[in-house]
Amino acid sequence: MTSVEETTEDPSGPEPGGYAAARLRLLEEEPRSGPSRRSALSALTDQWLNGLFTTAAQEAGVRGAALVAVGGYGRGELSPRSDLDLLLLHDGKARPQALGALADRLWYPVWDTGVALDHSVRTPGEARKVAAEDLKAHLGLLDARLVAGDAGLLAGLRTSVLADWRNQAAKRLPELHALCRERAERAGELRFLLEPDLKEARGGIRDATALRAVAASWLADAPREGLDGARRRLMDARDALHLVTGRATDRLSLQEQPQVAARLGLLDADALLREVYEAARVVAYAGDVTWREVGRVLRARAARPRLRGLLGTRGAAAAAERAPLAEGVVESEGEAVLALAARPDRDPVLPLRLGAAAAQAGLPVSLHAVRRLAAQARPLPVPWPAEAREQLLTLLGAGEPMVAVWEALEAEGLISRLLPDWERVRCRPQHNPVHTWTVDRHLIETAVRASALTRRVGRPDLLLMAALLHDIGKGWPGDHSVVGETIACDMAARVGFDAEDTAVLGTLVRHHLLLVDTATRRDLDDPATVTAVARAVGSTGTLEILHALTEADALATGPAAWSTWRGSLVADLVRRVAAVLSGAPPADPEPDLPTAEQERLALEALRTGEPVLTLHARQEEDDAVGVELAVAVPDQPGVLPAVSGVLALHRLTVRAADLRFLELPEHLGEVLVLRWRVAAEYGALPQAARLRTDLVRALEGSLDVPAKLAAREAAYPRRRGVVPPPPRVTVVPDVSPLATVLEVRAPDAVGLLHRIGRALESAGVRVRSAHVSTLGANAVDTVYVVDPDGKPLPPAAASAVASRIQSALT
Repeated sequence: MTSVEETTEDPSGPEPGGYAAARLRLLEEEPRSGPSRRSALSALTDQWLNGLFTTAAQEAGVRGAALVAVGGYGRGELSPRSDLDLLLLHDGKARPQALGALADRLWYPVWDTGVALDHSVRTPGEARKVAAEDLKAHLGLLDARLVAGDAGLLAGLRTSVLADWRNQAAKRLPELHALCRERAERAGELRFLLEPDLKEARGGIRDATALRAVAASWLADAPREGLDGARRRLMDARDALHLVTGRATDRLSLQEQPQVAARLGLLDADALLREVYEAARVVAYAGDVTWREVGRVLRARAARPRLRGLLGTRGAAAAAERAPLAEGVVESEGEAVLALAARPDRDPVLPLRLGAAAAQAGLPVSLHAVRRLAAQARPLPVPWPAEAREQLLTLLGAGEPMVAVWEALEAEGLISRLLPDWERVRCRPQHNPVHTWTVDRHLIETAVRASALTRRVGRPDLLLMAALLHDIGKGWPGDHSVVGETIACDMAARVGFDAEDTAVLGTLVRHHLLLVDTATRRDLDDPATVTAVARAVGSTGTLEILHALTEADALATGPAAWSTWRGSLVADLVRRVAAVLSGAPPADPEPDLPTAEQERLALEALRTGEPVLTLHARQEEDDAVGVELAVAVPDQPGVLPAVSGVLALHRLTVRAADLRFLELPEHLGEVLVLRWRVAAEYGALPQAARLRTDLVRALEGSLDVPAKLAAREAAYPRRRGVVPPPPRVTVVPDVSPLATVLEVRAPDAVGLLHRIGRALESAGVRVRSAHVSTLGANAVDTVYVVDPDGKPLPPAAASAVASRIQSALT
């Protein structure tokens, strides 16, 4: 291994080349990483800058000056692409020309190396004044460190700056807290982002640095356990990111994650994200506790003189009295804490009782109380006693306040102790961009959403427990719903549910995607669809809970997972299944009866022999897809690819679609009626007349839709380095006795539905109905097809059609 001392050029010399070469060699030393490399890089830079400063000060004839490192460099934590924060401190006695010459001899060599530089030239008084006006400058000076020159000059400034920080804590710390909150709003929560900013996001490196500044104020201190290790892991990840990209970036993008993981010796990108998320969780929780303590101390300071003046000592003591919340739990100074008489070693239910009481009261949980429980609480017997189960359900049913309480219990290991299987999903990333949260937080968010739906079900306890467990299988290999059923049954039995309730919970977890998948991807008018769902659910009580769980799960997933449209489809399915479960026989398939609007369009289409369409905007606050398009076309070849292709040409994204052949009354003829939910990619919606004109041209062949879409797709911007998985087309067996069901899963690309339609046309099959579902960047399109005689396809023919579609999409 090459050391800095073995370089052929002297890194302490004034020439940038020697420093740059030594720096490069240091960064390439594989055994050296983490804090060791950051310290070595800082020491190497100190050595070079010290030599520069000594030579430059002599040549410029400047005395009474010091070169000072601030910020991350001041802490001795230089990452491979970190900039240098430098302050040239002087006593004000040197001539301006000499001082300028000294600065030039320092800054230009740094710029010549290509290292980014943030520099300033100030007297101690000027530096102190700037710090008083600029919070970020004040924070940087808290870490000021001498690189070269007059040590006494810096010592005086450090003493003054630190004294100012402590004396002004009542003003400065709220400013710093506001800065942290604003940054979190802008950059998001690090532990829930697929491409997190390791520095700026909440729980990132800047937040860890802010906690050091709070500690320097002597007003409050962050929980120390695990904090230094979490900060080190975040900085190690940033170092690896700098080395992989060769850039000063803090955003851990998807395409760089595998390389960063490999450089850190981790198994894969998931292992990297989980480690980063774990570290961010520690930093964020430490921040929550610390800022709460800062607020408490500042409020106490502000209230102390007033209380003493108005109430006297006795009144002040009364103001600090504890209010009971539950057995062994009281409220004190805005937190839920343990009562003086509480005995965690004799009361195994106390952790859950504390959590439930805090969440119900909307209070944070005291850090000291949680740590005492983690150290002293006895494990619960298995199965749990009834009180423990009730307290867990009370906690889950508390709504939004439950989130912070759950995180506090989890931070000290109490959740994993109570529910060991939770460890598998904790901080586990989800790569589907539809998901907003990690697996564990998604489960908690689902419980929050479910708590608002408990009045809709007869067994709210089963709804809340199913919400907590529905994705518990994602920590294991295989289909998470199938694996989750087994885990959920084990956990339900552990918590103390009886055998019947445990079986219901298993069913809810196994089929938590059944309703939304069926409603958006299957033909609800096919009796086989409804019968299959009824058979899987088993009872009206389970169906009622599953309906609420479906909505809570989708709402907790993200904005793309639920809408009024999806909700209406699920509600329609639930109504049909409930009728079957109540004893009504499945309805025989009947010809579709058109609505008055559809009949009007269909009759006009038959009269004119041309397509007729309408475009209606809908006003639905919770539905981003608010435009409904109805098209009626006399039965003829090529309708589906023509309509979908024209919509794509007009930059209309299909979010949901329904395609039906309608038999009009009095045997007037058969008309293809399409109901679409569309959204403009950008700009205003096109005029219906223009859509109709292009549709007529597409059907008669004068508009070359495939060529125009190919040109559009060639120019479509693609994200560098992101390669989506290939499309997959499957024949779904045993779904319908009336038609063959094909399911297409593919990236939601330009003209996707058009290409599917063309492949079906070329295969000579007839589309009985089509169902489009788009989630984020992925599309799941289901088509019911029959042969020219209106019968399902033989297995070999069905496989051939599926292969034809897949080839068209590939």
